[in-house]
Amino acid sequence: MDKKIFRLALPNIITNITVPLLGMIDIAIAGRLGSAVYIGAIALGANIFNMIYWNFGFLRMSSSGFTSQALGARNFPEVMNAFIRSLAIGLGVGVLIIFLQYPIGLLASGLIKSGAESTGHVMTYFRIVVWGAPAVLGMYAFKGWFIGMQNAKIPMVIAILNNLLNVVLSLIFVFGFGMKIEGIALGTALSQVISLMVAAGFWWKHYRRLRKYIMRETIWDRHAIREYFRVNSDIFVRTFLLTLVTTFFTFASSAMGENVLAVNALLMQFFMLFSYFMDGFAYAGEALTGRFYGAQNREYLHWMVRRIFFWGLMVSLVVVVLYMLFPDPILYVMTNDLDIIAQAKDFMFWTVLIPVVGFAAFLWDGIFIGATASAEMRNAMIVSSIVFFACYFIMTPLWGNNGLWLAFILYLFVRGVTQTLWAKKALRW
Repeated sequence: MDKKIFRLALPNIITNITVPLLGMIDIAIAGRLGSAVYIGAIALGANIFNMIYWNFGFLRMSSSGFTSQALGARNFPEVMNAFIRSLAIGLGVGVLIIFLQYPIGLLASGLIKSGAESTGHVMTYFRIVVWGAPAVLGMYAFKGWFIGMQNAKIPMVIAILNNLLNVVLSLIFVFGFGMKIEGIALGTALSQVISLMVAAGFWWKHYRRLRKYIMRETIWDRHAIREYFRVNSDIFVRTFLLTLVTTFFTFASSAMGENVLAVNALLMQFFMLFSYFMDGFAYAGEALTGRFYGAQNREYLHWMVRRIFFWGLMVSLVVVVLYMLFPDPILYVMTNDLDIIAQAKDFMFWTVLIPVVGFAAFLWDGIFIGATASAEMRNAMIVSSIVFFACYFIMTPLWGNNGLWLAFILYLFVRGVTQTLWAKKALRW
């Protein structure tokens, strides 16, 4: 069982780690265009797409859950149905985003609190990168399906290839053809399209034999579609609330001043670093839960949950020790501002708590997705979000930034506790 877990977890951890590296390289290229305005424009433009795409994460999650369950049940027609539904909806929503790019751009430009030059560069970036929307959302379907098929290596290879292509193409367009922010944007969009084509190539090479199981009359079956959208709507609510809490944390930090905003931005990187590892185990939980759940193998399902929580706890404790022993090197990698580092160390104990109180929430998310227990996952997020905002409004006036961090810690803790309490119902043990 441990081999199965790590065979799925490790490629996803590697994939997760490559994502921030791409953003850093884009910023580095922008930083050599002769003006700091380009750096801010890239950051703001990327955030616009993060906000859009993050809310469509249900395409990947539901694809993984439905596919792994169908695989466990050896129901290959439904394996193909899950793939075609997710891919068709992902591509369709991506095309819709392209058609709606003008109103989306207007809304985004209205929210940007920056100068005219910076806003203009952001909109230039947006109008080019938006053409990659169908490819990005199509890739969500491919990634979820590959993971559901117990194959984490293909998504890892595609993610690394996408990042390398993005860097190479951006460098060629910017320094080879003299383009500026347009070159970075074009490199991003083209790498997304090429990655989708590569994913289709991998599918054709490894899974084209499954074409014989395509049954057109069942793909859009009314009952199946109703269940598909029920699960996706639950995951959408969950993801929206997750995004809301994370975004509110940033806005609440900014309301306390520039120094607090900078300190919390640094400390949140500790949370993000931890999440890269836990998400890897969560993806393994998705794939294996769906497979054993679909096969109605309760014994293996129980065993898998115990082992994945054991390894999740072990990794969390290692991260806690690293954060306690080596906070300075990590902080110095992110900034050389000694004053901000000194202030960050005053709140460092909150980041040490994150792995211990938060690991269960990550793991249960993956397990619940594999069991398509979307309602329980949604309800846990609703309860924990209420706790977050209640604690924030009560404690922040008394404790300031410590109150904000307490709210965030309780939010993670309550997510894990509620999901633990509802696990028996969610997994039908």
